[in-house]
Amino acid sequence: MTRRGSYPGRRELLAYSAAFGAAFTARQGFAAQPAAAPRPQQARKRYDMKKSINLWAFPYPDKWTLRECLQIAKDAGFDAVEPNFNLEGEFSAESTDDELRSVRTLADEIGIEISGLCSFLFWPYSMTHNDPARREKGIELAGRMIEAAALVQTENLLVVPGAVYVPWIEGFDPVPNDVCDRRAREAVRRLIPAAEKAGVSLNVENIFANGYLFSPQEIAAFVDSFGSAAVNVHFDTGNIMHYQFPHHWIPILGKRIRNIHFKEWDKRTQEFNLHTFRTLLDGTTDWPAVIAALDRVGYRGYLTFEYFHPFEHYPEALIYQTADALDRMLGNKG
Repeated sequence: MTRRGSYPGRRELLAYSAAFGAAFTARQGFAAQPAAAPRPQQARKRYDMKKSINLWAFPYPDKWTLRECLQIAKDAGFDAVEPNFNLEGEFSAESTDDELRSVRTLADEIGIEISGLCSFLFWPYSMTHNDPARREKGIELAGRMIEAAALVQTENLLVVPGAVYVPWIEGFDPVPNDVCDRRAREAVRRLIPAAEKAGVSLNVENIFANGYLFSPQEIAAFVDSFGSAAVNVHFDTGNIMHYQFPHHWIPILGKRIRNIHFKEWDKRTQEFNLHTFRTLLDGTTDWPAVIAALDRVGYRGYLTFEYFHPFEHYPEALIYQTADALDRMLGNKG
């Protein structure tokens, strides 16, 4: 603390700026020098990628219906939504073919696309689980997800092929690395025929926290090993930000990337779990570098915001805020 009536010196100002940012110190009246004149705005490059949002960012189904979610996403300016396949409910393993088709019909009525399918079921029913019954159930559910993707006419299914460990499942029985790898490869091989027939891409997601496929080289080798156009990559920016950088992965994964999750992360946060992700732009991800890297590898698909806790109050604010952030990333606003 400074003495009463005194002002912080240069060393203290540098320390404050490092901890809280220059904008914070300026607001406290501690600006070390007059603010520079604003630089003229330069035209931003516009990128030909599509804005998408996962339904976990919505208070669905507790507060909003599926129709309300899709309509608000459309009103906010999203090109697409990413539904989540559940064990039960409106879009789930217990849904009939006609019920699944009705989701596509609803999306068409509203005028919004379906960017792909996602599911949390790959964790409790991991396809590499030590319990054979759980493994088999996981492969069975993945097979139904392929059918669901075809019924809603999307080419993209996010797949988590296996897990050594799942930190958000209490009491999860760890799987030895070599055993996990063998089981994951067996599971994907079993799914490929159905995926190829349905015209659905099995997009392997980089997780990092599951203790499997830690590097872009490992994921590239895993995907390439199957020799099938139906096995690709679902790249997630936030899942690796704790220790690595997404714009370093993109050139290595290249054309294998078929779909993307944008999750924000702040490297000043030490804990890594589902509740530690942030809203877009409120973190340390180098988004201009990420977008530029995607552009260089020719990616023209969906950028899907994934977030696990919708706002308790005014939940629509998160949807509009995210659409605005993506517009700025893509050069649509500036």
